[in-house]
Amino acid sequence: MSVLLPNMAEFDTISELEEEEEEKEEEEEEEEEEAVTPSSQSSSSPSVSGPDNDDDEEDEEEEEGASLPPARVVSEEDLRRYAPDPVLVRGAGHITVFGLSNKFDTEFPSVLTGKVAPEEFKTSIGRVNACLKKAIPVNVRWLLCGCLCCCCTLGCSLWPVICLSKRSRRSIQKILEWENNRLYHKLALHWKLTKRKCETSNMMEYVIIIEFLPKYPIFRPD
Repeated sequence: MSVLLPNMAEFDTISELEEEEEEKEEEEEEEEEEAVTPSSQSSSSPSVSGPDNDDDEEDEEEEEGASLPPARVVSEEDLRRYAPDPVLVRGAGHITVFGLSNKFDTEFPSVLTGKVAPEEFKTSIGRVNACLKKAIPVNVRWLLCGCLCCCCTLGCSLWPVICLSKRSRRSIQKILEWENNRLYHKLALHWKLTKRKCETSNMMEYVIIIEFLPKYPIFRPD
């Protein structure tokens, strides 16, 4: 009876091959790890250098801002100081009650040439004169009645005339405000009713003043 024994040399060669394969796998894994570590270092380096770059940019901006001269802020008083003198439109009527004439001069001032059309100026003055044409005759009648009854009423009869004259001035002011909002503020002009001293006497009268509004620069800060 014969027994077949396996060849032991074959087992030795198989074990050697397995060891070689394991060594190759280990070497490949080490190479992969070495390839991964440099890429991770390179990706982490910008994150570290980011704040330094931001600080450098901020320092450069501060240096540029310090080198620029400070902007000059123009005040409203300076702008008004260099504005042209206002235009006065005085009363040209033959009746004056408490400083308010029954008519304003409709002659177009030469200073307003190129600023506003003569037709617009005459239209605005015409609206004011139309209001005065209705109000002043009523004020005159109440003034005569108040003067006649002044001795009996100890001056109280003049109160209606005073109230009516205030009402007339308020009506004119409303007309001028409406004209300003409609047209003249767009043209850098402002109309208003104010009290001024008469040219021929020391008495006071109401006149229309046309002011030139200052033109604010675009670069002015808020």
